Amino acid sequence: MEPKGDIALIGLAVMGQNLILNMNDHGFTVVAYNRTVEKVDHFLAHEAKGTQVLGAHSIAELVAQLKRPRRVMMLVKAGKPVDEFIEQLLPHLEPGDIIIDGGNSLFDDTNRRVKYCESKGLLYIGTGVSGGEEGARRGPSIMPGGSPKAWEHVKAIFQGVSAKVDGGVPCCDWVGEGGAGHYVKMVHNGIEYGDMQLICEAYNILKLGLGLSADEMHDVFAEWNQGDLDSYLVEISRDILAKKDEDGTPLVDKILDTAGQKGTGKWTVINSQDLGIPITLMAEAVYSRCVSALKDERVKAARKLKGPRPAIGAAKKPEAKKAFIEDIKSALYASKIVSYAQGYMLMRSAAKEYGWNLNYGGIALMWRGGCIIRSRFLGKIKEAYDHNPKLTNLMLDDYFRGEIKKAQKGWRHVVATAAKKGIPVPAFSTALAFYDQYRSAVLPANLLQAQRDYFGAHTYERVDKPRGEFFHTNWTGRGGTTSSSTYNV
Repeated sequence: MEPKGDIALIGLAVMGQNLILNMNDHGFTVVAYNRTVEKVDHFLAHEAKGTQVLGAHSIAELVAQLKRPRRVMMLVKAGKPVDEFIEQLLPHLEPGDIIIDGGNSLFDDTNRRVKYCESKGLLYIGTGVSGGEEGARRGPSIMPGGSPKAWEHVKAIFQGVSAKVDGGVPCCDWVGEGGAGHYVKMVHNGIEYGDMQLICEAYNILKLGLGLSADEMHDVFAEWNQGDLDSYLVEISRDILAKKDEDGTPLVDKILDTAGQKGTGKWTVINSQDLGIPITLMAEAVYSRCVSALKDERVKAARKLKGPRPAIGAAKKPEAKKAFIEDIKSALYASKIVSYAQGYMLMRSAAKEYGWNLNYGGIALMWRGGCIIRSRFLGKIKEAYDHNPKLTNLMLDDYFRGEIKKAQKGWRHVVATAAKKGIPVPAFSTALAFYDQYRSAVLPANLLQAQRDYFGAHTYERVDKPRGEFFHTNWTGRGGTTSSSTYNV
């Protein structure tokens, strides 16, 4: 019998099931498989009942139902499970067939898997898929990379099921070779960490500093979501603040203040250190989750370590209160610009390091819909890179430079007030510090270089000599003239 399957999907957790149903809705015949095969039967009898979805109880059966070239997508836990499924698939596939990893794999692992599968005559795609359960079902953002020859065979499926913006433009396009797709998804997740932390800091100032109730904060976030801050994360924060527990009190107040993480934010920070790119805001967001996990220590410390009362005077005066809320909005927006600027700095450096030709405006478009960080703001980023594809930093674009200029007074007021009142705003603060560092023609690193040369003979460059010429000083008169080998971040 002639095979009917357009693509197979391994992994029937929530994302896998919803993506299969999405593909089915768009006219693609999907073969479903799960390591625990009972899940396949349950899925076909319930969620996929009445659809064209096919089931498989073994890898051999899965492959036998696929049209050539066979396309097999995995939505399984990153790491060892991906490698295990690749090994299970290899004996059943033939040259030209395509293996797709749609999980949150580390881009280095994808680089390795692309080379390995290509050595076997197969094509391999590592693709980021963002949007959570709802995105998978209704249209996610999809960021594929890997073997370039594979793209033509999956393009119609991926772009068909992805989110659409600006009159039907799909939030999916080819990112680049090797692990480029998973790299862009990793940076997406790092930015997501930053966006969430910034929103939480705004919430904390509204709550502790201005004494707003959850309902009042709901109204603030609802208003913010109508303007420049219009985004999925602000939208769901608005909805969360309105949700009541069974006793009628705000549910958010009943949730323990310890945050978890799956590792992608950490990977972004580690890679930024490898490349020497200061993604300070994402790093603070990762570390803020780590601090939140120290709940028991923080409870004990709160009894012994004292600081100022968090109440802000503006809370007692309606006009001053309204003005300060506007300042918080400015701080959130300006910090968000810095976060994305740092994310794009990292991608530019990675493209140079790994030999990728990334389309930065196209990436903003892919994130414009379907994904967790989708927002109106991303349209402006696309415009910035469309206008100047070689833009070195997002903050130098005319639009974003103007927005920071407008927001700067309020941003500084919020960070200074939070510091005076003892309200922690690590992401707001580091964003402002980075902005001030980046706009400084001269930084105190000259003293740092002198210190390094003093204790370690690490050498330094001089402002009155050409770049690349290094000097060493015998600072004490007791040292020698031999210098250490030079190295730079």
